Amino acid sequence: MRRLSFLFIVLLSNAAYAQQRFTLADVVNTTLKNSLDIEIAKNNLEINSINNNIGNAGGLPTVNLNANYNENSTSVNQKLNNGNTIERAGARANTLTPNVQASILLFNGFRVKATQKRLQELELMSKEQLNAQIQNAIAEAMVKYYDIVRQQSYFRTIRQSIELSAKRLEILQAKKEAGLSNNVEIYQAEVDLNARKQDLQTQQLILDQAKTDLLNIMNMKPDLKIDIQDTILVDKSIVLDSVMKMIPLNPQLLSANQMIRVSEQAEKEIQAQRYPAIRFNTGFNYSRNYSQAGLFILNQSYGPFAGINLQMPLYNGGILKRQEKTARIDVKNATLQRDNLVNALEAGAVRTYQGYRNALQQRDAELKNYATAQTLLDLIMERYKLNQATILDVREAQKSFEDAGYRLVNLSYAAKVAEIELKRLSSTLLKD
Repeated sequence: MRRLSFLFIVLLSNAAYAQQRFTLADVVNTTLKNSLDIEIAKNNLEINSINNNIGNAGGLPTVNLNANYNENSTSVNQKLNNGNTIERAGARANTLTPNVQASILLFNGFRVKATQKRLQELELMSKEQLNAQIQNAIAEAMVKYYDIVRQQSYFRTIRQSIELSAKRLEILQAKKEAGLSNNVEIYQAEVDLNARKQDLQTQQLILDQAKTDLLNIMNMKPDLKIDIQDTILVDKSIVLDSVMKMIPLNPQLLSANQMIRVSEQAEKEIQAQRYPAIRFNTGFNYSRNYSQAGLFILNQSYGPFAGINLQMPLYNGGILKRQEKTARIDVKNATLQRDNLVNALEAGAVRTYQGYRNALQQRDAELKNYATAQTLLDLIMERYKLNQATILDVREAQKSFEDAGYRLVNLSYAAKVAEIELKRLSSTLLKD
């Protein structure tokens, strides 16, 4: 038995040596670095940053170069007032009319200002969406990380149970040699030991899959061997009032507020179309006409020009009026979505805090229960060695110890998950 235990320890040491060690900080940093969802949010922010320009809002002048060239073959038959006649078949003629034109908007009902403001709000909204995605990614990575810690605790509990079952089998075999036990008890102990070994294999599968889930969040190779050695320590200092005060700073809520302002500026853009648009146009024209036959062989002109263009909307089939109504509804919907999100965040905070406090209270009680179960198991095993306890007493004490261990780690994990969610809601995860 000692040789088997030594071999098991050596194998575990070699496996740990071959694995890559990860701390919670490593997991968070790797997630922030490799997360594709965060990368997409960054790209969306970059797009809106590029678009946030007065040129996109129509506030900068435009300059265009226009050119047109035509080549003709014309048959000419002209009688002039001086009695001369011009006849030419297939006379070649061409026309060249290039020009440079500049146009600048002088007034369009402050539509440029509304558009520019909308682009600014879109950029701010993208920043908040990026912050929300970062908080979500960190929270998800931390939950998966502590799930591995929980599954490893299960694994250790089962392994400890195997050691107890093996020890019980050794005692029975020793008793049999002394004539104090029979094969029935030995067979039952062997069955229990084999069942616990199968439980250990099942738990190893669950643990491996939990590690794969974490690697997926970190966007790393799913078959990478990782090693996590940690315990679940819960922050007991969280107060509900502090969380509720921080909810208005939640990036999801800030993004919803930005969406309201985006919709309001879109409404102003539509309203601006009711006003006249005034543009100042200037440029330089050049025109050249050449013909091999006709009254004018060459006609050429060039020079600058300047002018004012006025466009006044009079009637467009009521389209503008319907667009204004739709824009106002969009503002209302954005406000309702924001209010709905506020209710959801506040209700989620209260519900999560209730679970957080309950898990902490049960965890404190379970710590004492776990210590009692450990003491009881040790006492029963000593009594069993002295033939003062039955195998049923041992199995019952062993089961009580395992159940207490499971409840303790589950309560610790539940409290930790609630802590992570409360900090995500209050946007304080990054402060850890």
